[in-house]
Amino acid sequence: MTLPADGRAPMLVLFDIDGTLVHSAGVGRAAITNAMIDVYGTSGPIDELPFDGMTDPQIVRTLLRAVGFSDDRIDAGLDRLWTAYAAGLEDEIADRRARMRPAPGVPALLDALEETGATLGLVTGNIAAGAEGKLSAVGLWNRFPFGAFGCDDADRNALPPIALERAFRHTGTRYSPGRTWVVGDTPHDIACARASELPVLAVATGRFSVDHLRRAGANEALPSLGDTDRVMSVLACA
Repeated sequence: MTLPADGRAPMLVLFDIDGTLVHSAGVGRAAITNAMIDVYGTSGPIDELPFDGMTDPQIVRTLLRAVGFSDDRIDAGLDRLWTAYAAGLEDEIADRRARMRPAPGVPALLDALEETGATLGLVTGNIAAGAEGKLSAVGLWNRFPFGAFGCDDADRNALPPIALERAFRHTGTRYSPGRTWVVGDTPHDIACARASELPVLAVATGRFSVDHLRRAGANEALPSLGDTDRVMSVLACA
């Protein structure tokens, strides 16, 4: 195991995607709307549901239950839904790629973390195909060798242990809570980190303010990831 210059064990940093790593120009919402209409005949009250921090399966189930679908009826269409969603997402990305971009400071932060020997992973509500599509569109997919996704478990709180196990398989290192951070932009990101007793850095690059994120229990909340030195200082405190 390679140690950074300060002699401490390397860090594991697990990132959310939407609003944290990427501003995705609404491609996911558009694709899931169309896929649900194709498969179930309705997208439910989708205009009324904030997606922030929800897993993709949770979004679908919430919307369809709201219009009277049973879980059995929802389950029967899920395989077709995710196939339609993945195909539709490719089309939406092709149409909106020019408006998609990494969140402020993200490429520089990933470079700085990698220079310290940190391991980078994902904890995201996106299904794996959605994560790959969004991150590939902005040149970031190859920065993350593993992750835990909405298709692994609809309960976001269950995802950090999956990511930790995949980090071990990838690196051979068992990362302790003291050397693992979750980075996200919603109270759901904070809750999922807390459920696994992991520290969390929240960023106000989504819908939630710094004050809101601090009140939700973040160890630290910043306006963005744009100040690399500041972010690195926070993460070094674990």
